Amino acid sequence: MNKPVGLGIQDFEKIIENNNFYIDKTRFISEWWRSNDDVTLITRPRRFGKTLLLSTVENFLSLKQVNGGKLFEGLEVSEDAELMKEQGKWPVIFISFATIKENTYEGFLLAVNLLLARLKESYGFLYDSLSEEGKTMYDRINPDMEEQVSSMVINVMSEWLYKYYGKKVIVLLDEYDTPMQEAFVNGYWDEVSGFMRTLFNFGFKANPYMERALMTGITRVSRESMFSDLNNLNVVTISTEQYSDCFGFTESEVFAALEAYGYASEKERVREWYDGFRFGNIDGIYNPWSILSFIKKGKYEPYWANTSSNSLISKLVREGDSSLKELFEELLNGGTIITTIDEQLVFGEMSGNHNALWSLLLSGGYLKILKIEGTGNMAEYTLKLTNYEVRDCFNLLVKRWFENAGKSYNYFIKALVDGNVDDMNDSLMEISESMISSFDGSGKSAPENFYHGLVLGLLVELRDSYEIRSNRESGLGRYDVMLRPKVKDRNAIIIEFKSKRRSEKNKTLDELADMALEQIKDKKYETELLEAGYMQDKIKKYAFAFDGKELLIKEG
Repeated sequence: MNKPVGLGIQDFEKIIENNNFYIDKTRFISEWWRSNDDVTLITRPRRFGKTLLLSTVENFLSLKQVNGGKLFEGLEVSEDAELMKEQGKWPVIFISFATIKENTYEGFLLAVNLLLARLKESYGFLYDSLSEEGKTMYDRINPDMEEQVSSMVINVMSEWLYKYYGKKVIVLLDEYDTPMQEAFVNGYWDEVSGFMRTLFNFGFKANPYMERALMTGITRVSRESMFSDLNNLNVVTISTEQYSDCFGFTESEVFAALEAYGYASEKERVREWYDGFRFGNIDGIYNPWSILSFIKKGKYEPYWANTSSNSLISKLVREGDSSLKELFEELLNGGTIITTIDEQLVFGEMSGNHNALWSLLLSGGYLKILKIEGTGNMAEYTLKLTNYEVRDCFNLLVKRWFENAGKSYNYFIKALVDGNVDDMNDSLMEISESMISSFDGSGKSAPENFYHGLVLGLLVELRDSYEIRSNRESGLGRYDVMLRPKVKDRNAIIIEFKSKRRSEKNKTLDELADMALEQIKDKKYETELLEAGYMQDKIKKYAFAFDGKELLIKEG
């Protein structure tokens, strides 16, 4: 009889005691322990078992775990006789920042203080062994403590545990970068980066009571901005071969599970939906959350994609310039992009930085590497969306951009397809009034960004019935947007944008629209459609002329 599949269980002890489905990753403990690295930072996308693996390490090493030996019976680590001598012998501090997702710096500090205060309470038995100075410090660790006290808690607790047990401490920090991403999105990055730099310095570098530390996160925040004082750090990213199969499920593990639970015939479709991740030199890594969800429910859904708001990625793409949106469109259409990658992210420099966005998407698991040409910082990566599930995730992300527009956006889509110019004008004017500013992270009016964002919206909304292309060669030039219906008795659509920012300042919107229609005619943009067999009378030509938030749509 198959073991029950439990979703969202991140406590190793609970999984083993409940006899839940579990794929043995305990070999990681042997590999990590023998590495002898002072501080190890491992970055993996969300829902790849980072928290569970840290829980596994804690349950193995912690001297507070009285059932540790029984928990690991029959697992790979139990075959390592030398390492088993370390089982249950170490004081362990385990902290997770996974839930610290605050809108303000004050909220961040309160959340951190509450977390550290609860941690202190779990070691209340230490109080009587402390000096008077130690007891004073113990009492100062509370939800209202000052920043300098918060940043020293790991250090002082390590000292207390060392003096109590006579052994140095293992420090485990899970999802270290979650509050940093929230800080960037909500505009208090500088404050959080300063706090975290001090915490890392006291907690990991200037901590003589620490034996070693293990940290996990999604991204590698730049050494220069965050780890400037932490020179004893071993960073293991998704491109690193070390521990490459310790997070996520390999294809052999997935296929064995599918066979065991009666889904042997679904292997190829499961691969299409959920495969595509590559860690180090190993292809065919699967996201555990999606696989377990599929086995439990038997339905193909974007399980992994639906576990996060993706607010940082949405902000960077939405506010990015038109060239970035064109590359994003290429990805949504199943194409590839070629770029350099820097795995050391600098959050403070991410806005407007294409390379940083692609690096973030790669480390987050949204892009997969097809090919690498060159070496070092000059290497060029050919990247593609990881799988069907990820594409579905980004379709949803783009749809959410237009949620605030309400019915106006739906009216615009219908008017465009039906060829109703009056309704197109009315509905798009309402949309632009409310949304242009949200597509502009610089604080300036950027209608070009909005209109290229609109193209992505069309791509998502009309994908089933139209092939949407932009900035492609046809005839004697490059059109802005083309909608090719998959059923040829529907209207094909050509759209040309004209902005006063790029054209004569003294032109009216009506004149700009006429210029755009003339360009469509002179450059013979319909050539591509005619050659593909579309009838001339089924080709609609529209000019979108705009000046800031004012616009005019005319049909040619």
